[in-house]
Formats: sequence, C-alpha cells, structure tokens
Amino acid sequence: VQLQAFGGGLVQTGGSLRLSCAASGLIFDDYAIGWFRQAPGKEREFVAAISRDGRSTNYADAVKSRFTISRDNAKNTVYLQMNSLKPEDTAVYSCASRGPLFIGDTSTTFSKPYEYGLWGQGTLVTVSS
Repeated sequence: VQLQAFGGGLVQTGGSLRLSCAASGLIFDDYAIGWFRQAPGKEREFVAAISRDGRSTNYADAVKSRFTISRDNAKNTVYLQMNSLKPEDTAVYSCASRGPLFIGDTSTTFSKPYEYGLWGQGTLVTVSS
C-alpha cells in the first residue's frame, strides 16, 4: 500500500505545474486525499483536500483561486493543478490518504496532518523569482 507524489520541478514565478498522487494497493475511492507542503525551516502546512467522491474540496487561503485539486478514481490518482505560482509556494509537496469518518461518508475533507494515516514521499516544487 503506497502513495507516490510526482510532477514537481523548477518553474518561474507565474508559471504552472500539475502534481499527481498515485495510489497502489488500496481501494482508492475508499479514501479522502490531502496535499500538504513543507518549506525549509517551516512546519508542514495544509494545501488542499478532496473527499472520497470528489464532490467536496477544501483549500488553504494561501492557494485558494490558484490551485485546483481533482481526482480520477478510475486511475487511482489525485491531481493538484497549481497556477500563478509564487516563490513562497516553494516546498516539498506530499499527499496523504485516510478512510471515511463514518460508514457511508463520502464527502468529508480533512485538513490536519494527524487526520491522515498514509503518507507518500514528497515531490519538490521550486518557484524562482
């Protein structure tokens, strides 16, 4: 059972990147997914989250209107489209998964790191000024 984030790289201010979080070994649509990031010397922070069914999303204020999270359950993948990137977006981005809050829950999103049980290795995003 694992998650793997990829798609990071070096981009100029104002540019775009699309990150992917690929899952294997689990029934993907049983899990809500979140993206977090950690910049050097800083705490891990929430970026975006999506519910099991993809109908509910949640964003940190710092990325709202610039980033879009989506999922393709048929491909066991969650995406994070990042537009209008800024130098302060530079960080290692990681995805994480967790099961439902209660039986039948498909619409809850989660924004705290401790709410997630499985973490993937991160991918580095560097935004140059």
